[in-house]
Amino acid sequence: MPLYVIATPIGNLGDITLRALQTLREADVIAAEDTRQTLKLLNAHGIVKHLISCRAANEAESARGIVKLLSEGKTVAYCTDAGTPGLSDPGSVLVHTVREAGYPVIPLPGPSAFATLLSVAGFGGRTVTFDGFPSPKAGRRKKRLEELLARGEAFVVYESPFRVIKLLADLAAIEPSRPVVVGREMTKTHEEFLSGPCESVLQELKDRPILKGEFAVLVASAHFTEEDLEES
Repeated sequence: MPLYVIATPIGNLGDITLRALQTLREADVIAAEDTRQTLKLLNAHGIVKHLISCRAANEAESARGIVKLLSEGKTVAYCTDAGTPGLSDPGSVLVHTVREAGYPVIPLPGPSAFATLLSVAGFGGRTVTFDGFPSPKAGRRKKRLEELLARGEAFVVYESPFRVIKLLADLAAIEPSRPVVVGREMTKTHEEFLSGPCESVLQELKDRPILKGEFAVLVASAHFTEEDLEES
């Protein structure tokens, strides 16, 4: 039997696909990064299923258990808290283990903060690098940002409300005029997008007394032109 890898909403529970709902209803077992989060999604759509945990801390062990379930003829669906598994989320170890055991893995595409931000940015170009969450350690973060900026290509990173100011400050210290688009709480009630030169967006966020929500940051290519729009 196959393992179904399901992308789930990044905020608005209505963003789940019809195919994902059907698969969740028909699966024998649902493996989840956080069973409490997945339960909210299932409850919202009237789905009652047996849930098991498969998070980063226990992924290798859980993967072996899931292979056993597949060997018993059960269908298993896997989803993380939000977005696409394996994309700055657990899932890669599970998929590798299942494939090595000889069972098929079927993807069910859907929401991703990376693609969501890119779709409304207005720029990106032919090549866009996804680099996940920067290191919380200042030295490593700055070094990686320098490498990404030096490439001259557009890139996307995720960040928490506690470190997004530090991230933008590091970017602005190197290239203050590089265009950025910041997405906050995407698809949720307080969804917001900020765009402009890095130093301007940084100042706008610094002026706020408090920052909440999840952030995604798209940094434009160093030589962004209208031709990039035509080629992207």
